[in-house]
Amino acid sequence: MGLRDIGLKEEYRSDRDDIVAEFFFPCLSHCIEYDRCVDFLSIQSLATIAMAFDNFSSGKAKLRMITGHRFKISELSTLTKLFSEKYTKRFDGQFIKDSKIQKLQDIVNNGQIELKVAIPNSEQITDSFSERIGLFLDEHDQMVAFTGTSKESFSTQTRDFESVDVFTSWNDKSRVDRKRKDFEELWENKTKYVEVYDYLYAEENSLLKFSSEWAYNV
Repeated sequence: MGLRDIGLKEEYRSDRDDIVAEFFFPCLSHCIEYDRCVDFLSIQSLATIAMAFDNFSSGKAKLRMITGHRFKISELSTLTKLFSEKYTKRFDGQFIKDSKIQKLQDIVNNGQIELKVAIPNSEQITDSFSERIGLFLDEHDQMVAFTGTSKESFSTQTRDFESVDVFTSWNDKSRVDRKRKDFEELWENKTKYVEVYDYLYAEENSLLKFSSEWAYNV
C-alpha cells in the first residue's frame, strides 16, 4: 500500500477531524521519506514521529526536518546528545520512556534523521522561521504535500485549533512540485532571508536561542 490508498481529504480541521490520527499517522505509516518545516521541535514530537514512521524499522525511511532556532534549554541538551558522536548515548528518561528515546537514538545513528535550523538573516524577517509545509513520499514515488499547521506536536494536551490543506501528486502535481522545490531550496540554503545550518553547527556556534515563551506554549 502507498499514500494513494489512504483516501485523503483536501482539508483537515480541528472541529471536524482528528488531524493526527486521520492524516499524520496514516501518511507516516505509508511513506519512506518525510520532509518537514516547523517553528519549534521537541524531543517528544521527534520520538513520536519515529514511532509512527513504520518504515523506519526497515532501515529505508528518512526524515529531513528544518526547524526554527528557539529551543527549551533541556531540549537543546538532549538534541545535542542525540546528534553528536562526542556525547555518550545514555539518557535518563526525563522526557520520554527509555525505550522510545533509544529507538530514536538508533534511527539517528543509522543516518535516517537529519536536522537543520533556519535562522532569519534579514530585517524583513523580524522574529523567527515558521514556514508551515510538509511532504510525504512513498515507495511508488507518489507524494503528499500539506500546509497549515505550525507545530509538530502530537500531544492531546497541547494541540492547537488548526487546519491542514492537503495536495497530492496524483490530483495536484504542480502544487506538490512547487512545495517540493521550496523545501529543497531551503534544505540547500538557497532561500532568501534565512540561513539554514546543520543543527550541530548551529549549536556549536551559539546560534540557537532559548525563549521562555516556548516553555509555556509548547
